[in-house]
Amino acid sequence: MKLDLFGQAIFDCYHGKKEPLITSTDISEEDELDLSYLFRTYKNMPTIEKKALQLCQGKILDIGAGTGCHALYLQNKNFDVKVLDASPLAIAVCQKQGLTKTVCSTLLDFETHEKFDTILLLMNGTGIFQTLNQVLANLEKLKNLLAANGQVLIDSSDLIYMFDKDDDGGVWLPAHKNYYGELDYTLHYKNQTETFHWLYLDADLFRTFAQQAGLNFEIVSEGKNFDYLARLSNELPAKVE
Repeated sequence: MKLDLFGQAIFDCYHGKKEPLITSTDISEEDELDLSYLFRTYKNMPTIEKKALQLCQGKILDIGAGTGCHALYLQNKNFDVKVLDASPLAIAVCQKQGLTKTVCSTLLDFETHEKFDTILLLMNGTGIFQTLNQVLANLEKLKNLLAANGQVLIDSSDLIYMFDKDDDGGVWLPAHKNYYGELDYTLHYKNQTETFHWLYLDADLFRTFAQQAGLNFEIVSEGKNFDYLARLSNELPAKVE
């Protein structure tokens, strides 16, 4: 049976049962995640998230919605918004918070004839790609879900700052890694442990993948911690002379 520790933790938190959710990666130490922060309002969101919400337009799909805090803000602004999350318990929380359109599925397994004007992936949206070899398939799926003039608003971070520099200014990178942004992410909750792949993409590499998928790539906002918000959109057809 597949664990859903993140979903269980936010489900418990929603019902007033706060227990420690400990996170770690193969390049970072253990840390306790403040679950109440996942239920934040617009006022308490970082600048990048606020910018993404300000740029939303039309029919919206919020992927990896978690507690649904971004979708709730948009729904309360009278946007037509649907949330998608692979966690059944996260979807249950979204529903309990009043979100009216919810789907429990991964992005790649999501089947619909709908097209969306804005697709939102926040809190390191590239994480759901998991590894480099899955990026292109996920981007092609996103492109297929976009309306003709649609946009994908997605954030990530360049983790190069986490690695030590040598005397010549170069960076020591792990020899066993295919890419320094590919992490093994581990959760500890209620005496259970779950590990999964999670991907952070630097902007230059992300741009390359986007171009391969036939998508325009632009950075629309940058944070204070090497994070950025990117906007992907359909490439315009070449002009006929």
